[in-house]
Amino acid sequence: MGRLIVNADDFGQTPGINRAIIELHKAGVVTSASVMARAAATDEAIALAQSHPSLGVGCHLVLTDGEPVLPATQIPSLVERRGRAFHASLAAFHARLLAGRIRGAEIEAEATAQITFLQQRGVRLTHIDTHKHVHIFPQALSPVLRAARACGIHAIRTPFEPAWALRATHGARWLRLAQVSALRWLEPVCRRIIAEQGFVTTGGTIAIAATGSLYARTLRSLLSELPAGTWELVTHPGYNDADLGRVRTRLRESRDIERAALPFIKEFPAVELISFAALGQSQS
Repeated sequence: MGRLIVNADDFGQTPGINRAIIELHKAGVVTSASVMARAAATDEAIALAQSHPSLGVGCHLVLTDGEPVLPATQIPSLVERRGRAFHASLAAFHARLLAGRIRGAEIEAEATAQITFLQQRGVRLTHIDTHKHVHIFPQALSPVLRAARACGIHAIRTPFEPAWALRATHGARWLRLAQVSALRWLEPVCRRIIAEQGFVTTGGTIAIAATGSLYARTLRSLLSELPAGTWELVTHPGYNDADLGRVRTRLRESRDIERAALPFIKEFPAVELISFAALGQSQS
């Protein structure tokens, strides 16, 4: 079987999410986590990352549905007209991006600021990915890569789910499956940009379609079909507690579901678990 990066997104969003990620890392199933630079529990996540050096840590770059590191006056095309928050809707971000109303230079500046914020606090970043996978759009991918490369990062998530994984994803909402499938036409363009910029990545990311519905049976189905190669399993474990109740998110009950499901990875000992730090190393 193949190699698998088990990455937990939203590190730093709440203390309950941080707790779940560290518990699952100690249990030997989560190998990597992506930390938000500007979230309620970011400081705690940074401290936990430093006290658990075996956990690979990436920058979970936020460009929508969150707050920037830079002042709003420096990135006016990324923030709402009144206030300092990013646009909350991914659809609105995409529409503005396609219309040329979001400046690539501002994406690059904010990405650099978020990465630098974490690095200056002692976080050794292994990779970069984005909240809601916004780097799936080439207009966002290129400035994100420029920022990451300037900060010494050379690994990135491929935000595309392979066809074999979509077929193995049982229980996902049909609309979610359709959306993930429809965006796969962008994959050749994005892979070309990633390669031209000298970055390494995986063969694909699994459980994107299962976000919000990653039950144990779905996880087993995906891992049973895992082919040779290196893949990423994107996860969102946590605790559905009062802190999460104050966050605007659709992922509430599913945090507990994923936290309970991920230990079943141990049923597949032939799968080699790695972090992004091992990406590019030869497969044994």
